Amino acid sequence: MTSNYTVTVLGLGAMGLPMATRLASQLTVNGFDIAEPRLKLAEEAGIATFATAREAAKGADAVLLAVRNGEQLNDVLFGQNGVASVLEPGAVVILGSTVGTEAIPATVAKLAEYGVELVDAPLSGGPKRAGEGDLLIVVGASPEARQKAAPALELLASTLTVVGDKPGDGQALKTVNQLLCGVHIAAAAEAMALADALGLDQAKTLAALEAGAAGSFMLSNRGPRILEAYTEEGAEVLSRLDIFVKDMGIVGKATRAAGLAAPVAAAAEQLYLLGQAQGLAAADDSAVIKVVAPTKRTK
Repeated sequence: MTSNYTVTVLGLGAMGLPMATRLASQLTVNGFDIAEPRLKLAEEAGIATFATAREAAKGADAVLLAVRNGEQLNDVLFGQNGVASVLEPGAVVILGSTVGTEAIPATVAKLAEYGVELVDAPLSGGPKRAGEGDLLIVVGASPEARQKAAPALELLASTLTVVGDKPGDGQALKTVNQLLCGVHIAAAAEAMALADALGLDQAKTLAALEAGAAGSFMLSNRGPRILEAYTEEGAEVLSRLDIFVKDMGIVGKATRAAGLAAPVAAAAEQLYLLGQAQGLAAADDSAVIKVVAPTKRTK
């Protein structure tokens, strides 16, 4: 690790800012966000901020992207104000988002024209773990690109799994991961709704379930937030519901392309779509309980 290594973080939102802050503990970090308040927070954390993404990316050894989908990925890199053209040959672009495999081949080919490699490194763990360097990151990239990205990735991850030697491998594994996560959250919400409908104390039910064979990471992680869904302010938004609209859509495309039936994943996707249609898109994904049980019965 060396302060001579510069990483640019584009997007200083709920995940981007804690990641940038973590990286700045040992590396030189540049940052950019379209929201002025996020830039001020970044500056307070010791991150150099810039007026444009291109200015922030110029001369960086690595650019870390947190984008919503393949369209945003293409725009950030190759759009009118895209950063690819200002990167030095030998730099790497670290894609930390879940965008699916479809956008990867074209992105790799376009970056190659600038002598830049893509490190496909979708991550998970949430803002708190991002700030602590406790993320799960799965990586698909050439050995050379992985080595170039290592100073950043090793600071952010407590579990760093190399899936394969080509970009797209990381997206593939993350798609499998999101199938399970999306189904587990939906199942946890249904279970807590059933507990309420049967007149059970939800908090006691959750504690009992966590201690038994029905326990899971998502039950323990989302369960307390599911119980807050009916409060006036709702649960703190740590992962928006519409993220799983996107991710379960990626899962659906992948299973159809593979000719694989995935009825459980499809059912979970419908719950998130219904939640989005009911105005819960910006709520925490634990609010999916309100799709199956709009009101709480037990007071």
